[in-house]
Amino acid sequence: MRSPHHIPTHPHPYDVPYEEPPAPPTTHRRTGRRRRRGHFFSGLPFALKTVASLLVLAAFLTLADRWAVLYAEHRAADTLKDRLRLTAAPEVEIDGFPFLPQLVGKRLDSVKVTVPDVAADRVTLAAVSATAHDIRLDGDGPTSVRGARVPRLDGDVLLSFADMNRELGASQVTFTGAGRDRVAVRGTLPVAGHDLRLRADVRVARDGERGVDTRIGGMRLDIGELATYRPGTRASQGLHLTRASAAALARETRKARAVLAVPSVVRALGVPDATVREAQRSDTALSRLTGRPEFVRQAMRLNLLDLALAHPELLDRLGLDPALLDALSQLTRPVLADRLSLAFRLPEPPSGELRLRDVRVAKDGIRVRIEGSGLAVGP
Repeated sequence: MRSPHHIPTHPHPYDVPYEEPPAPPTTHRRTGRRRRRGHFFSGLPFALKTVASLLVLAAFLTLADRWAVLYAEHRAADTLKDRLRLTAAPEVEIDGFPFLPQLVGKRLDSVKVTVPDVAADRVTLAAVSATAHDIRLDGDGPTSVRGARVPRLDGDVLLSFADMNRELGASQVTFTGAGRDRVAVRGTLPVAGHDLRLRADVRVARDGERGVDTRIGGMRLDIGELATYRPGTRASQGLHLTRASAAALARETRKARAVLAVPSVVRALGVPDATVREAQRSDTALSRLTGRPEFVRQAMRLNLLDLALAHPELLDRLGLDPALLDALSQLTRPVLADRLSLAFRLPEPPSGELRLRDVRVAKDGIRVRIEGSGLAVGP
């Protein structure tokens, strides 16, 4: 039985004396860091806005500058088309960035102009591309440019083989490069209802400071395998039998006797009269005469155009059309050379000088380097 004076061993919780909790560790350093970090991030949006504003402003200025360039290029193209009387507006590219300060200063670094399809005598220049340097603008302000002065210009001119084939060859004659200064001409030429194979070589050279000259050589027209026509007055020129047709003449008795019946032919062949009379009577003597190697060579030297005048019936036996021979006699060397000429001259500018510096034959056509100085565009 518990005594009334019994004292419990464990004290009551409310009987435990109160003790202050330990103070938390000091955090002054961390608080300072938080404050500084918070101050940094609070300033970051303003910096971003500033950078973004600068980027937008730069983009706007760049866009405005490019729009000004496009507008100036368009106006310059229209002006050049009108003043140079071109069929199409040229392509104008203004170099240098930024453009607006150049315009305000009335001085452009360089301007490239490409003019397509420029007529030059009998041919068309496929492209004239020139770059003007250090251009000085004439006018009262950026919006009132009246003209320009070009101290120096350089560029290229292309005379395209494709254009020459279309304009000069009429799809029957082709022009191709055959060296640095040579052009090969190959194709067919219709003459008196016959398509004759044409061959010629064109030599290209500069003619002074503003022209390109062409010299035609090796011209020949082949009438199938029968004869070859070379325009000119020398002995090697004219209408002559090919080696194959001269050899066939030596083998065919009827044709050989017809040729030997013409005194002028006999004299040209250098055959004695006694030998000719014997050949006319005997096939063996004829074969002995025409079987000699020199007979074929001598037959090839005969100018058939000369025979056509006095003995048209002889040419008919040889298989030649008299109408064709008459047309060939009118197709002289100057006439044929003029049809194949690639010569042209650069237009003379209103002011300044425009010169040719180099002419060469490339794969795509004839390329010409040009230079200019003291040129002016506008009033």
